[in-house]
Amino acid sequence: MDYNFAEIEPKWQKYWEENKTFKTTDDFSKPKYYILDMFPYPSGAGLHVGHPEGYTATDILSRYKRMKGFNVLHPMGYDAFGLPAEQYAMQTGTHPAVTTQKNCDNFRRQIKSIGLSYDWDREVNTTDPKYFKWTQWIFKQLYNTWFDAEQQKGRPISELSIPDEIKTEGTEAVTNYIGKKRLAYYDNAQVWWCDSCKTVCANEEVLTDGAHEKCGNQVIRKNLKQWLLRIQHYSERLLDGLEGLDWPAGVKDMQRNWIGKSTGAEVDFEIEGLNEKLRVYTTRPDTLFGATYMVIAPEHKLVDAIVTSDKKEAVEKYLKAAALKSDLDRTDLAKEKTGVFTGRYAINPVNRQLIPIWVADYVLMGYGTGAIMAVPAHDTRDFEFAKEFNIPIVCILDPKDVEGRAEILAGNKYWTEDGVYINSASDETGLKINGLNKSEGIKKTVEWLESKNIGKATTNYKLRDWLFSRQRYWGEPFPVIHWEDGEVTLVEDENLPLELPALEKYTPGESGESPLVNAEEWLIVTDKNGRKGRRETNTMPQWAGSCWYYLRYIDPMNEKSIFDVKKEQYWMPVDLYVGGAEHAVLHLLYSRFWHKVLFDLGIVSTDEPFQKLFNQGMILAFAYEAANGAKVSSDLVEDKNGKYFHAETGEELKQIVAKMSKSLKNVVNPDDVIHKYGADSLRLYEMFMGPLDERKPWAENGVKGVFNFLTRAYRFFADTSNIVDGVEDMEVAKLLHQTIQKVEFDIEHLKFNTGISALMIFNNLAIKKGKVTKNTAETYAKILSPYAPHVAEELWELYGHKLTLAYEPWPAVDESLLVENTFDYPVSFNGKTRFMKELALDMPLPEMESAVLADERTAKWLEGKQVRKIIIVPGRIINVVIG
Repeated sequence: MDYNFAEIEPKWQKYWEENKTFKTTDDFSKPKYYILDMFPYPSGAGLHVGHPEGYTATDILSRYKRMKGFNVLHPMGYDAFGLPAEQYAMQTGTHPAVTTQKNCDNFRRQIKSIGLSYDWDREVNTTDPKYFKWTQWIFKQLYNTWFDAEQQKGRPISELSIPDEIKTEGTEAVTNYIGKKRLAYYDNAQVWWCDSCKTVCANEEVLTDGAHEKCGNQVIRKNLKQWLLRIQHYSERLLDGLEGLDWPAGVKDMQRNWIGKSTGAEVDFEIEGLNEKLRVYTTRPDTLFGATYMVIAPEHKLVDAIVTSDKKEAVEKYLKAAALKSDLDRTDLAKEKTGVFTGRYAINPVNRQLIPIWVADYVLMGYGTGAIMAVPAHDTRDFEFAKEFNIPIVCILDPKDVEGRAEILAGNKYWTEDGVYINSASDETGLKINGLNKSEGIKKTVEWLESKNIGKATTNYKLRDWLFSRQRYWGEPFPVIHWEDGEVTLVEDENLPLELPALEKYTPGESGESPLVNAEEWLIVTDKNGRKGRRETNTMPQWAGSCWYYLRYIDPMNEKSIFDVKKEQYWMPVDLYVGGAEHAVLHLLYSRFWHKVLFDLGIVSTDEPFQKLFNQGMILAFAYEAANGAKVSSDLVEDKNGKYFHAETGEELKQIVAKMSKSLKNVVNPDDVIHKYGADSLRLYEMFMGPLDERKPWAENGVKGVFNFLTRAYRFFADTSNIVDGVEDMEVAKLLHQTIQKVEFDIEHLKFNTGISALMIFNNLAIKKGKVTKNTAETYAKILSPYAPHVAEELWELYGHKLTLAYEPWPAVDESLLVENTFDYPVSFNGKTRFMKELALDMPLPEMESAVLADERTAKWLEGKQVRKIIIVPGRIINVVIG
């Protein structure tokens, strides 16, 4: 029979949809398995072949787990808020919801055409008011929660104890005190602002020359009122929680590095001529004697106070230039060191010496205190800065027996390793650490700082509070009202969701506010007492909806609560989460933060959301490069006998592997692959390309290869004349059960490519034998079904079954058939292997000798010589000694 995938696949996709084959029930009596894909942003371009890689992997596992008796939750949805739809609205006037719905419909069509076994009744869309009602509700929980540092957990704001001295100051003081404790708070924050586009830019959208990548115009730093979340309070919990997770080590390290825990000390430096102190955080307080200058960030709050009048013009010019640089550019170690002297000095507390205060853009406000003490003798960056601006360099760590020691001691070279303290004692202050080791030096210095009330041991984190608002239209509205008397209130639960208003124009307001400022009827509200208020015009970032979507899948139709408690307790945590490594930090960190807050409040039953994480590799494509490094579009490339040439210039090109991109015209659309080879071929090829977690290039020849395998398998197993009754051939039976075992092991361990190989090997043997029993054919259909479900369903029906095989029990392995009862012996003559001979493992030695001597191949090696001895090691070797 011909393999007509164009008829087979739509037939079974229709069957699955009409019969709701993959609808998940909340049967608490069954073991559960929750498999989650990182849901996609539905772009206008639709899916490319890289998207189905992870989806196919989770689908194979889902189908397998159902057959193993698990209650499988395998849902899909759309992270559908986003800037592209809003930009399209600004250009055309088309409401973003219209564009988003069209894109979601296309994504759904493509996903269904691949035969993925999602429960479509659980589909969620972050732009659906029924969904973002609960996103807004979670924001309210964050707003009404404070972090108890002693208990290391979030608690309801109603449990916050207000100090008596605050109460005596009145209502406003109490409100301010509570506001400083809330996990969600409203404050000024510096953002990149493009005046041309009237929009806030993400760091990634600002080029190194300070231009906005979208329009090319210069951006500026601007203070805007923003919502922020105090994620830093959860730093320790986020670190500790990683220990019990089955995640890739690299992802855990990335999260640890992003959180950036360090231990050290905060130290206060007096400022000469000012009644102010400059606080720094340092991981090496023991190096204070080597601090010969200080640096403050351009945004530091004391810049204006510190700068002397004669340096004001130079500093202001520098601040203006620094405001045009991205944080990435400012901290680039390779860039030229820049800075400006403020004209003022600080007093080093350990030796009372004056050290100059500089402003330099390599210091950021986002970490520590926005000020550093510089120890140029023992830090690369500080050394280069000191050399650039002729600042003294004092070595305080003797490298002892190191080449170049004299240069280091003289301050002409830096030394970043440890050594014995020198030049680290002061009779005036009483601190002396010369000769101590590192741990002793740090301990003694911190004790001295604390005794003088000028410093203390401190744990610090790089993780900053999360900037949680955007000046956009197409995002979740904050359920917040700012009243004219200064009070801030939240929209009541019964009035959620707060929906977006219809707009005629989607351009932001002149002041930097979002387009919502244009919706006056929606914007201005009046309470029952006539008090006027203004709704929040910021919207939530795209991260918001994706922080908790895995929870809504549990109970997506529930209108009364975010989910049913018993369902959450049954399904959580997610057993396997699969997605790209590009989300290794922010999405996972933000989701974990929200989940921990909900756990602290008793809303969810687990402290962590995702027990196991797997990052699939990226599917790349071939691209072409000219001698000068320029990339050449694929439609301008000619293939001549395996060499590649520019169709217009004739230049020979180099074939490379690169990301798929529209500009290179090397994007592969799964629709085209399915049209030509079928969905089962697409699924098999994506899994057969190599290990799931590796990067690999797309090659159509590979699709042809798996298509040929499916064609041969279908033709053989669909031909009922090849299916017989009776007892199965022993070789076929043994390999079948080896294949069951191999496929099962490989699915459990996400090693899909080797499982497919096993299926191919068995198919070859079956075709070679010409006949298999019906039981063997049905078993093969079952183990093939997770990979190629359309073919398997068609075969199952041909064998006389009326119902889907999706819930048929996974075949059990007959262990007795895995035991080898023969062995392929290497037969040697005088120690040299000449041929292989298969013999029974329990064959008596005399019979083995006779069998070897009777083999026609033996005669060639004897050639009239006598057999002196036959050495047999059962299950290993046979050696014939001749002479």
